Amino acid sequence: MEQLLNCQALSKRYGYKTALDGISLTLERGRIIGLLGPNGSGKTTLIKLINGLLAPSSGSITINGSAPGPETKKVVSYLPERTYFNSWMKVTDILNFFCDFYEDFDRNRASDMLHRLGIDENDRLGSMSKGTKEKVQLIMVMSRNADLYCLDEPIGGVDPAARDYILQTIITNYNENASVLISTHLIADIENVLDDVIFIQNGHIRLHASVDEIREQEGKSVDALFREVFRC
Repeated sequence: MEQLLNCQALSKRYGYKTALDGISLTLERGRIIGLLGPNGSGKTTLIKLINGLLAPSSGSITINGSAPGPETKKVVSYLPERTYFNSWMKVTDILNFFCDFYEDFDRNRASDMLHRLGIDENDRLGSMSKGTKEKVQLIMVMSRNADLYCLDEPIGGVDPAARDYILQTIITNYNENASVLISTHLIADIENVLDDVIFIQNGHIRLHASVDEIREQEGKSVDALFREVFRC
């Protein structure tokens, strides 16, 4: 398969604290990958490095052969852990924002998903529940025709019904030449949609394998192996 993302001896330090410690990692196209680890393991730091929101302390990271920057922002679609839209914004304001900033944004796709959820484009975010806000933001992110989707805790803090919708939206709105990197600690909720998993702890990669390999070689689910490795 074609290589999409490559990290070589990648490290990130915040003063005396090391968030990532010399990790080497390759992601291929056409995969849904779980970035799994306990809080403080380095998941969000890695995602921010991929999106050019942080600079490496040492080592390298490339997407499609380019270091994070203006060119990679055109092909990476990022869902942060927290909603970043202002509560006064209407859904139509957000649609206009994405149309202005991203050439690959498919407004018709976004509008169709909003309509199927019964979300009016004139609704303000301030009038919505947390789950609905999460859905709106995910719809915007997944309506880009990107190469890599980076989703930081997309199902955290929402009810099970919302989780089901979010996961269905993820698996039905990316193409076979793209990959999706999902950071979460809710393993059991997303295991069935994953192709590969990365276990990360204290800034180190503990495991990078396909879900099928884990089930065949370990004879257990990803969730069970995660609990064993991290003693949850």
